[in-house]
Amino acid sequence: MLFIHDQLKRNGYPNCRSLAAQLELRAARTVLRDIQFMQDQLELPIEYDLKRHGYYYTRPVDQFPGVNVSESELFSLLVAQKAVAQYHGTPFHKPLRTAFQKLTANLDPDAVLHLVDLGEAMDIRVTGPEELNEETFRIVTRAVQQHRPLRFRYRKHATRTQETRSIHPYQLVCMNHRWYLVGHDLRRKALRAFVVSRMKRPEILPGEFHRPEGFRIQEYLKRSFGIFKGTDDFEVVIDLDRWGADVMRGRRWHNSQQVTELPGGEIRISFHLDNLEEIEPWVLGWGVHATVVRPRLLAERILAIARTLEGRYLPSEKRLAAGLQAELGLKGCGPAR
Repeated sequence: MLFIHDQLKRNGYPNCRSLAAQLELRAARTVLRDIQFMQDQLELPIEYDLKRHGYYYTRPVDQFPGVNVSESELFSLLVAQKAVAQYHGTPFHKPLRTAFQKLTANLDPDAVLHLVDLGEAMDIRVTGPEELNEETFRIVTRAVQQHRPLRFRYRKHATRTQETRSIHPYQLVCMNHRWYLVGHDLRRKALRAFVVSRMKRPEILPGEFHRPEGFRIQEYLKRSFGIFKGTDDFEVVIDLDRWGADVMRGRRWHNSQQVTELPGGEIRISFHLDNLEEIEPWVLGWGVHATVVRPRLLAERILAIARTLEGRYLPSEKRLAAGLQAELGLKGCGPAR
């Protein structure tokens, strides 16, 4: 519409067909709908000249009408702008920035000034957005959208070697600023989640597949704490001290989350999960402020990590003494001599 406005100001008498060609649109009807919107909703003085076979302004129009937005809508635009800045260097940055520019191009000058004022009053910080190969992401997205089989080279976590995987890609999922592709592994005949940044040389294969009608990513990951899918059934119960409770209150980590206030300002939080792989680092992230009540398996895993860390950071002579004490099964031994 801004382009149409510019052409009308030039007195070039454009018509729908010529505008569609310049805008690289297939259908002239799209331009006609925009012109009708400009006439009816923006109240611009546009008329059609039968002799010149084109549209024109019946009176001078210096500026394209600004769009009036509410305070909450301005705040939403600001959040979008701040979020766009955090995706610099990823495939999303350029299209997000372009979309934001389109959204804000027609704001009233007063709204623009107010947006600037809001921007000075708040900020959004996102840590660790993942760098992605833009071409890889495009190919993966196309395979998901078109229901096409996908083949790629993949490096599993903490390994150096790559292997070829062929899957039916069901859905892309962004979890904690990392992108995953969930799909049916054709060789393993099971659903798997793949880290997109570890995928190399993706190739869309011939043919199409039909995604199961009952598949819903929300249902598939319902009992997962993140992206990892398990087969067990754990009731995870964790106590947080007063410091942890103050950080935790008002935040929701999982759809099964239950919070109970304890005497003294502590809280007890529980989840129903199908695996412990991602709740383990979550508990460790709370440090001394979290205590695992159950299951015992999770408590033992946290204890094993604590012992490993203790051995890693102890001075060498104390580490030797601790090893000797563990070997002899003694308690209260002094340093080895």
